[in-house]
Amino acid sequence: MAWSQADLDSLEAAYAGGTLSVRFADGRQVTYPSAQDLLSRIQTVKAALASGESAKPSPMGRFTTFARD
Repeated sequence: MAWSQADLDSLEAAYAGGTLSVRFADGRQVTYPSAQDLLSRIQTVKAALASGESAKPSPMGRFTTFARD
């Protein structure tokens, strides 16, 4: 799946409205854990559209590591 201007519009509308859930034109719905995560996704989509890339969404997961002493 590639990002579109409609996706960016949906993300920005959610952010402006203070909502963390976004429903995209293809019917899928995503709920972001925080406004910062939503803003990060907006920036990713803007960069992809500005560069003319047909970028796939990157996962928003976080990774944790640990070390044994």
